This record gives sequence, C-alpha cells and structure tokens, in this order.
Amino acid sequence: MRSKWIASVAAMAAVGVVLTGCSAGPERDENTLKMWHFEGENSAMGIAWERAIEIFEEETGAKVEFEAKGFEQIRSTASQVLNSDEAPDVLEYAKGNATAGLLASQGLLTDISDAVEEYGWDEKLAPALQTTARYSEEGVMGSGEWYGVPNYGEFVTVYYNKDAFAAQGIEVPTTLADFEAAMQKFADAGITPLAEAGLEYPLGQLFYQLALSQADRQWVNDYQLYENEVDWQGEALTYAADKIKEYVDKGFISPDASGLKAEDAGVSFISGESPIFVSGSWWYGRFLDEIDSFEMGIFEFPESDLVPGSAGNMWVVPASAPNADLAYEFIDITMRPEIQALLGNNGGLPVAADVADITDERSKQLVEAFNAINERDGLAFYPDWPTPTFYDALVAELQEVVNGTKEPADALTSLGEEYDSYAADFRE
Repeated sequence: MRSKWIASVAAMAAVGVVLTGCSAGPERDENTLKMWHFEGENSAMGIAWERAIEIFEEETGAKVEFEAKGFEQIRSTASQVLNSDEAPDVLEYAKGNATAGLLASQGLLTDISDAVEEYGWDEKLAPALQTTARYSEEGVMGSGEWYGVPNYGEFVTVYYNKDAFAAQGIEVPTTLADFEAAMQKFADAGITPLAEAGLEYPLGQLFYQLALSQADRQWVNDYQLYENEVDWQGEALTYAADKIKEYVDKGFISPDASGLKAEDAGVSFISGESPIFVSGSWWYGRFLDEIDSFEMGIFEFPESDLVPGSAGNMWVVPASAPNADLAYEFIDITMRPEIQALLGNNGGLPVAADVADITDERSKQLVEAFNAINERDGLAFYPDWPTPTFYDALVAELQEVVNGTKEPADALTSLGEEYDSYAADFRE
C-alpha cells in the first residue's frame, strides 16, 4: 500500500522519453492556480485541501482550477506531462527516490528551497519528514535541495483487540519479552495472535520493525540513504529474519500467511480472528468505522525507538509552472494550524498541528503517537524503498521463510545481492 512507487522506474523507462529540457511554460492567467491531487473528497486530505482552496481564493482573489487525478494517472504520465504546456502549477506527488527524486534529477521539478526558507516550512517539519522532501542531483532523498513539502504523515503501529487481551488477562506489553509472552498465551489458547500477510507488504513491515528494534539511526541511513554498506548477515537483519521463522514455528504467524494479502490480514483483525496486527496508520480510520464487535487500541512496538513510517505524499511545483508564486501561497495555507487541525480531526496525521486543536479523542490518540515518534526522530521509512524492485524481492524471500523452503540466512543472502546490485552504484 505504501510502496506504490516500486514500478515507477520501469514504467517511466518504458515511455522512452529523452528529456532535453523543460518547456518554457504555457501562457496562463496569472490569477489562476492550476492544481492536481488524487485525494478522495471525503478523505482527511480531500477535506483539508478543499478548505485550503476556499481560503486561498478568499485571501488572494485568485482562482483555483482543480483537476482530480488518479494516483496511477499522475505517476504513469508525469515525465511527459510535466515537460509540456499541460503541467499544473502545483500537484500532489509521491515521495521517494523513484518518483519525486527521479523527476527532480530530470529537471522536471522546481527547486523550492528559497520558498521553504521564506515561509519557514523547514521549521514545521521534523528531520525525518524533511528527508523525503530533499533530493541530491542524482535524485537520492535525504540531502540537497527541497523539491516538495509534505503536509501529513504515516507510521506503523501495533493494533490490538482490547477485549481479547482482557479475556486472556494480558496487559499492554512494554517489553518485547512481554509482547512475545502475550502472543504465546494466545497461541496456547488456540488463537493465532498475529494477523499477517506474506503476499503483500505487512510481513515485510514486521520484518523491518524487528530489525529496527536492534538498530540505530546510522543503520537506517546506511540502509535507506546508502551512506555505508549494509551487512545482510549482521545483527539487526539476522535477528529479524530469525524472529519471523520463530514466530511461524511457535504459531504466532499462520503458515498460510504466505498466500494472504494485506486486505486478508486487515479483515482477520476486524473480524476478531487475530487479536494483533502490526501495520500502518492508514488502517486506523477504517478500523474505527468497521470494528463493532470489540474495542480496538494501539501501542508502540516494544523496545524500539525506530518505527517504519515517513511523511506522506507532498506538494511539488513543476519546473514549467507559470504561477509558482501562487503555488507557494497555497502550500503555505495547507501548513496553517487550521488546515492541519482539520486533517487531524478527520482521521489524518498532520505534520504541524497543535494537539490541543484535535478535538476528536480517537484521532487525538493517533496524532499524539505520531508526534511522539517525530519528537525523537523515530521515523525510519519503509523496507522496500532502497531499490525499485526490492518490494518484490522482500515478498518472495519472506514467503520462503514462512513456507520453510529457505533458511533465514539464505533469504538474507538473496536480499543482500538484490540490494547491493542497486545501492552499490550510489556508494562509489
């Protein structure tokens, strides 16, 4: 779900477009802001952006020409459209090396560093949130100039069935030993504790979270930003792979999980079949809406300062945008407390909100958890980000571990070979 960019490089390469420079830009009314985004009208972001548009038009006297676009529609045509007179002045775009980074390296996005300084957006964004907004000349995130501004965030947490925990006399675990003891108690009662999916992203996120529990920020920088070589037989990754096998052997994860999708795991949790689900904040609103047979809660993965997560998608300004100044004014409105609070009160994760402005108590719990992670610089991105094909590799290798057709060390060897075939080029 949060790895939609994995096919971007292949898709863009297939287009076969050789870029020799951006268009000079279309003739457009200087009082019209052309905007694209792909958020649903009733989503937290869609609601917030609509209010931001109203404020923008009221305060500037300019008009917004908004076009709703699908995520795949924007992703698959970005290289061509942003190099033409059809480019908008501002659009929502995916973060990461293979999307925003790729377009930045091709000269298709505006370097907005001056606007970031002028409006003080950098002061509102935690360090980990800034990582996916800045790109080097090669398009690698984490350093260089600013090419976008994120307005919301996401992270992986532990969802749990409060009623099931109470029935087994289990308290919310604060240590990994307590967490595993809780899972053992469920397993002894004939209940598979972890809702899991090996056919898509959830199992990879659990694997990465386990590795992060044994890692530090430098390890994340090495893994995600290619600062140093990653030891694929080292402590963090060996621990994670061994734990996945152990959890299957102990009945914490069903062997059938290797053939299940994220939706299957989510439904297993919603139905009360499995009492624990380690996954992203994007499930939170749905769980609140659909769970009616038990009370749901969340807690941080025990004994880990680092968690999978990042800023959400971000506003970018095409290099050919004729009304970039209007784009900056609009972006600034989306960073205001009023709009950030609107995000938070509708199930989103604002990046610059005052918790006191979040009046919905259920939403406040999620926002407070996210803010706590940001305050300690705990967001560690996602396991499949380092290479355009790493998502598929993670899924395949972890399926083999779950199925017992590959030992954890052998799976790590294969993953290391896949990773190094791409990352080594950036360390030369």
